[in-house]
Amino acid sequence: MAELAFNLNDALVSLARTPAAVDALLRPLPEAWIDATDGDGTWSARQVVAHLIDAERVNWIVRARGILDADGEPAAFAPFDIAGSVAGADRQPLAALLDTFAALRAQNVAWLRDAALTEADLDRLGVHPRLGPVTLRQLLATWVVHDHGHLVQLSRTLARQYRTEVGPWAAFLSVLP
Repeated sequence: MAELAFNLNDALVSLARTPAAVDALLRPLPEAWIDATDGDGTWSARQVVAHLIDAERVNWIVRARGILDADGEPAAFAPFDIAGSVAGADRQPLAALLDTFAALRAQNVAWLRDAALTEADLDRLGVHPRLGPVTLRQLLATWVVHDHGHLVQLSRTLARQYRTEVGPWAAFLSVLP
């Protein structure tokens, strides 16, 4: 299986499209669907969107800016409180969450486009609190993959709401456990 080398323009296209994909999956659904989970310790669709918003505010772009603004030593990243990012999500209207996510993502993608990053910039380092040194290229690639992981999570959670309703077809549906 051939993998693709990181390409900033392709990454920006992918990052820019995620809010529309999330919106298309979720906005028209009833509350019962967006608040459903896969079970204890899993997130609802509403919580996933709240997490994506928090990551836009305090994770990806903050870390990218830190890498680019660092003089001398690589920028040390602050820990990202994943659990805290979903606290209180259940009290927020989904439409507002989706709109906030789209607006923040548009701002962040625009900032990255305007930054006119060079290959040398992409090789600059930051220091993750658990992983150690990482490049800006790795951070941006991870952001893209993180988005796709949550799109899979959302699709899986929604599909599993009809787990028993599909009857014998469950054997053919890899999205179901």
